[in-house]
Amino acid sequence: MTKLYRITMIVVLIAMAISMTSCGAKPESTEKSVKVLAMQQAGPTPEEMNEIVAKFNESNPGIKVNIDYVSYDALHDKIATSMATNPPAYDVILVDDIWYAEFAKNGYLWDVTSKISKETKDSIFAAAWDITTVNGVTYGMPWLLDEKYFFYNEKMLADAGIAAPPKTWEELEAQSLILKEKGIVEYPIVWSWAQAETAICDFVALLYGNGGRFTDENGKPAFNEAAGVETLQWMVDSIDKGIVNPASISYVEEDVRNTFSQGKAAFAINWLYMYELAAINTDESQVVGQVKMSLIPAFEGNAAPSSSINGSMGFSVVDKSPNREEAWKYVEFLTSEEIQREYSAHLPPVWSGNYEGEALNELMALNESNPVTVPMFKEQFPYSHVRPKVPYYAEGSKALQLALQEALTKSKTPQQALDDAAAKWIELAK
Repeated sequence: MTKLYRITMIVVLIAMAISMTSCGAKPESTEKSVKVLAMQQAGPTPEEMNEIVAKFNESNPGIKVNIDYVSYDALHDKIATSMATNPPAYDVILVDDIWYAEFAKNGYLWDVTSKISKETKDSIFAAAWDITTVNGVTYGMPWLLDEKYFFYNEKMLADAGIAAPPKTWEELEAQSLILKEKGIVEYPIVWSWAQAETAICDFVALLYGNGGRFTDENGKPAFNEAAGVETLQWMVDSIDKGIVNPASISYVEEDVRNTFSQGKAAFAINWLYMYELAAINTDESQVVGQVKMSLIPAFEGNAAPSSSINGSMGFSVVDKSPNREEAWKYVEFLTSEEIQREYSAHLPPVWSGNYEGEALNELMALNESNPVTVPMFKEQFPYSHVRPKVPYYAEGSKALQLALQEALTKSKTPQQALDDAAAKWIELAK
């Protein structure tokens, strides 16, 4: 082998090595992937949430956020199932306030107490922190301060000679009978009383509006006391009287929105998202220009003039996520005051300063919905009530959902149904 040949071969081998280095395996990507699980109902629409994700990804090139959506009724079990893998399927999850105690007990959530500055803490409604805090430990950022609202069709009431919406449930019953007698609407009010969490939400609004309570001072069930039984009996009776659409016992919130938007109800209780779709969106509603909002009625003699359900939620980072810091960065962005103001049409900001002085005027001017929904949130929020924050709430809720359905379908009396549910709660607490 000649010297020239050996030199030539060395040059060829070097060239091959360089070629393999430049054209072969690519360097490992440093981009961090963050998977988010959210829901389809309430708060910003999926389209708006996707916009927020795109804005975050553009301003954070080292992080790629992807988001999945499920219905509210599927959200709890989807979260629980996702925790079975290592690492878990999601890095950020949307958590209802009723699940925080359970998820904290199970070790699903990252303790972010030390990551929240005093300035942030003081700038957000104090009640909002109750959503994401369990036993003094904060497990996420409050995101959705939602509650149910009272919607009514102003034109229908005017056609019936009714000057103002009802302030009590007794007054609503009287107005409903007038609407029926004049043939304006067959079933004046529609509810979401399916055997699901939505029925619990409506029951809470009615129960507290009747002077009742969910649990006693020791955390034991009290929804089967006299006020609870009277409330459930009123629900049953209102169907029998033809005031409530009988299909309500199988309806969830979207069914309520569709029925009201089709002009088949004069009254409805629903979350904030319904306002724009029923009152403004001509593609979704046949009653645009007729929809108004007012305080949810209470029963006569109740200490407070109104009662609603606090359906607030927070976003949390999964404790076993391999990308906790990046996930937290996204949660901070999503819940920031700037983003919440921009998407305030479906999401009242948790930042309390937005509801005072010039900031309130600016917030109301941001979009077509806000001049109605923002003042309504401020008026209704003091009368909203939370469900018990107990680690067994998911199972307890199922027992109460069944009880409500049994009473509404008359397979049990309201007293028997609620007593059976209360017994289950006591058993779960052991």
